[in-house]
Amino acid sequence: MSASSPFDPRQAEAGRTPTLAVLVGIFMVSVTPFVAGLVQGQTEGWGRDLLYAVATAALLFNVWRGSVWAWRLTVGMCMLAGLVIFVVGMLAGSVAWQGWIVSGAGLVFLLLGTALVGTAVIRAFLDSRWEARQRAMRLKA
Repeated sequence: MSASSPFDPRQAEAGRTPTLAVLVGIFMVSVTPFVAGLVQGQTEGWGRDLLYAVATAALLFNVWRGSVWAWRLTVGMCMLAGLVIFVVGMLAGSVAWQGWIVSGAGLVFLLLGTALVGTAVIRAFLDSRWEARQRAMRLKA
């Protein structure tokens, strides 16, 4: 554990499952529109959407592996996307009830992004991954 981390290293193992649940949740919320479109038979742009899904999976996998830049990018994108999706859903909700579902998806993004930052066991787990990755990189050099 780095000296600047306020998180308890004894909590690291307890954070494995919640971290995985949050990362899988982010992936599932990200690909839901793509999968819903495929189920409805909307195949236009499926290649681009598949590329986005693979890129999202790669980013989240790097968070799991202990990449700090991937974690920062994921948290930032969750916050930005969550806010934009929430506002767009609110605007659409004034016209159709489905907009409220979109707003709910925005809230889910915001909550999952916040969980990556603010949940003590998740941060302890990620801190332990970051430390292990830094140690491995020092050994390579």
